[in-house]
Amino acid sequence: MIELLKPETEIWRVSVEAPLREALTYQASPDLFLQRGQSVVVPLGKRQVRGLLLEKITPNADESSRKFVLKNVIGKSEDLFPIPENYLQWLEWLSKYYMHPVGQVSTLFFPPLKKKGRKTNSFILQSHDEPQKKSLNEEQDQIVADISKSLECFSTHLIFGVTGSGKTEVYLELFEKILQQKKQGLFIVPEISLTPQLVDRFNLRFPNQIAVIHSQLTDRERTIHWWEMTEKKKQILIGARSALFCPLPDLGLIVIDEEHELNFKQDEKLKYQARDSAVMLARLSGCPIILGSATPSLESWKNAQEGRYHLHRLKNRFGNSPLPTIEIIDMKEDVSKISEGKLKTPNLQKNRPLWLSEKLFEALQVTLGKGQQSALFLNRRGYSPLVLCPACGYTYDCPNCDIKLTLHGKNHLVCHYCEYTHTKDEVCPDCHEGEIKSVGFGTEQIESDLRKYFPQARVARADRDEVQNRHELEDLIQKMENHEIDILVGTQMIAKGLDFKKLNLVGLVLADLSFQIPDFRSTERSFQLFTQMAGRSGRHVGLDQDPGRVFLQTYNVDHPSLLYLVKNDIEGFINSELENRKELYYPPFGRLLSVRFQSLKKDSVENTAEAFATRAKALLANPQYQSQYAGIEILGPSEAPISKIRNQFRFQILLKSTMPHRLQKFYLHLMGDQNWIPASVRVSPDVDPAHLL
Repeated sequence: MIELLKPETEIWRVSVEAPLREALTYQASPDLFLQRGQSVVVPLGKRQVRGLLLEKITPNADESSRKFVLKNVIGKSEDLFPIPENYLQWLEWLSKYYMHPVGQVSTLFFPPLKKKGRKTNSFILQSHDEPQKKSLNEEQDQIVADISKSLECFSTHLIFGVTGSGKTEVYLELFEKILQQKKQGLFIVPEISLTPQLVDRFNLRFPNQIAVIHSQLTDRERTIHWWEMTEKKKQILIGARSALFCPLPDLGLIVIDEEHELNFKQDEKLKYQARDSAVMLARLSGCPIILGSATPSLESWKNAQEGRYHLHRLKNRFGNSPLPTIEIIDMKEDVSKISEGKLKTPNLQKNRPLWLSEKLFEALQVTLGKGQQSALFLNRRGYSPLVLCPACGYTYDCPNCDIKLTLHGKNHLVCHYCEYTHTKDEVCPDCHEGEIKSVGFGTEQIESDLRKYFPQARVARADRDEVQNRHELEDLIQKMENHEIDILVGTQMIAKGLDFKKLNLVGLVLADLSFQIPDFRSTERSFQLFTQMAGRSGRHVGLDQDPGRVFLQTYNVDHPSLLYLVKNDIEGFINSELENRKELYYPPFGRLLSVRFQSLKKDSVENTAEAFATRAKALLANPQYQSQYAGIEILGPSEAPISKIRNQFRFQILLKSTMPHRLQKFYLHLMGDQNWIPASVRVSPDVDPAHLL
């Protein structure tokens, strides 16, 4: 549309719902009364899309009579109010820091559905009881007092408290102070498995003031809760990382619980780190943020040690319950007892599953006899991770991914990446002679074995196959609380945040699995996961009772992280791991930017990755840019550890630097106009990657 630009015409930069790196320019009539942060409808090609007004442009005086090819803003989105300034600045920071199209970032700030047709009542249980408030101990009181001094301004606080130390009660007390100031609070958890019990606790303390946003809600439910918070009908929002994008008008406090969790990192589209992004949101909002963990991330710990974060400690469990005892079981010795016939338990001597040690078997018997609950942890779902032909070695591979198929049930083979399925053959389809056998075990097999060896026990399983929506999760938690389950088997879904009064025995079935992941964070991740899982045991035992018990089965008893775990020496582990990272300048001493190349054609993706590396090395060698990009290191290209997913071949390059602000600029310089990249190849940057798989 070619129009004469009139003096009174407004010109706006608009971020639109499209994969464009920059905002587009539109003109608008002043009669629309537009303002920054307003949601509008604009034309894009032959369609109409939603956009967000970012900046009003004032043309130069000599441009007022020139002709511009500008399209008109069609109108405002009447049911959406302008996004607050602090969230707008945060939106622009997210787009720049994570190098994601600003229009695609802006879409995250709106509810899934229109407000029209909205119901008045949400699904959250409305409490009719008196608000419940627990008395705080001396440690908790001190932390509340210290943080309360900075409720009017930005500050970052790291609460380092052992499992069961009462961090949530500290959060509740501080949220109460925020509500007294007529402000709103935001509580973020790493995954939805933590929300049911948490929502109940908050709702009892703050009746009818709680809203929830996470992926397991319907679009209508998320829309209802979005409006309840933005219209200030509710005061505290609890949710997974996506809840950060609900623009709260009076944001007064952010809490990130289990701040160490890698689940706070989004792996697709906008690849943001929710914890780090929340710190920036708090800074722009002028409010405090609290990071809580029993096993702080190395990044947060280093920030606390250097004074950027305020460190607070909770050294004891709430009510002075003792920490559980942790015993490492050497599975090599246990297996040798079988071959030598030295097991003390006769009914384990024959056909005993290799995952079940004699000590864990006896502990399960004792715990059942006392009327208490047990939980067994294995971060591997399915019945068996591998099926093969012992005659020729044939295995079932996914045709779409570089992954072996996992056995579920008796003959159902599944790829956990693309959901490809296949039926297991009785006879090898390759040599037509060998009988197909399963190797190894997963949560399904453990559940099956437990039902065989403990027929009197009520056994349940919690993994993504068994628990697929929030209703099934809430039902499982309720059954645990009502002691309708004696032994719970699960993956990391049960490893954190859950609190059951009768749970006094925890078994980590095979710790070695986590150590084998080819990633620099694997040791840290394993230690955190084991500590969190161990912390589920004995949270409510009295001082005059035996503490909870934890059995950690492994073939690698000398692994350093396990020795720290047994001693509950979390700081010792963190300091040791920091020394290891420092040698290679891995985070938190250096920063990473992972560049992923994907294509249906292996040659194309490999050649593009090589071309990127060549351009990168040439740029670093160019005298004109040596000072600007000094210290950047290039690792790769190489095939990703999982080299193919959903028929997409994957290569990657790692950029590393101790000066993080240089990495994004270096990457954008390398990409240029992107004309050198084949249309068949997708290149995607990942700033501060959580893993390198």
